[in-house]
Amino acid sequence: MNERVDLRRILRSWPYDPEKDARLVPGEDGRPILQVRTPLGIEQYELDGRPDGARPHGKESALEFHWERLEQAKASGGEAQFGLEPRECGELFNEGTLYYFRYVRLFQLKDWARTVRDTARNLRVFDLVHRYARREEDQQFLEKWRPYIVRVNASAAAMLELDQGAYDKALRIVREAIASIEGLRELDDETFGFERERSLSGLRELAGQIQEKRPLSELEQLERQLRRAIERQEFERAAQLRDRIRVLRQQRVC
Repeated sequence: MNERVDLRRILRSWPYDPEKDARLVPGEDGRPILQVRTPLGIEQYELDGRPDGARPHGKESALEFHWERLEQAKASGGEAQFGLEPRECGELFNEGTLYYFRYVRLFQLKDWARTVRDTARNLRVFDLVHRYARREEDQQFLEKWRPYIVRVNASAAAMLELDQGAYDKALRIVREAIASIEGLRELDDETFGFERERSLSGLRELAGQIQEKRPLSELEQLERQLRRAIERQEFERAAQLRDRIRVLRQQRVC
């Protein structure tokens, strides 16, 4: 490379600040791109498709290429012979890291929809490799991080629902993620144990926050009023509340 490029002017225009180190900017063609300021430079990610804009094997990603291979094998009755060689697993591992770098920043920017998309995409890699890698060490390589990625995926999905005021749906997403992590097969791996406990703790805390902020339904409000009426020995009021609660519960059943 004969051309010499000094990046100092570009770096000075965006001083490093760990609190504000990610931004969305328009590309030359107007498409939004993600830029990340590091202490020594600037990283740039495509917001859609593969983060580095590459198209391995002529596809959007190596995952899509190998997934198509699997579907073709299934269609021809050759799934039993399908497998991922160590080199192919390495390709998927390296590509998954690019998506990890991007979804961490997307989460930081509260781009919940793209965070859900990228974490779900990497979970597909986990499942594909765990099921079809020819070497056992490759099958198990990603599993230590499964609790973490389940947590990030569920947290972003829950935040999407909270933005729409869907508290019950958000709470259900978080509780299902907790159950999913609790149901994972135990691994004799320090990283897995750490990520499992950290993820469960984070999701339980999020569930508590959602529960605390969730507006009470009419039935829940009446039940709370009933408890207060009983505590104050307001028995006539309590009887009226019980009648109303009974009607609402019957309506739910119907």
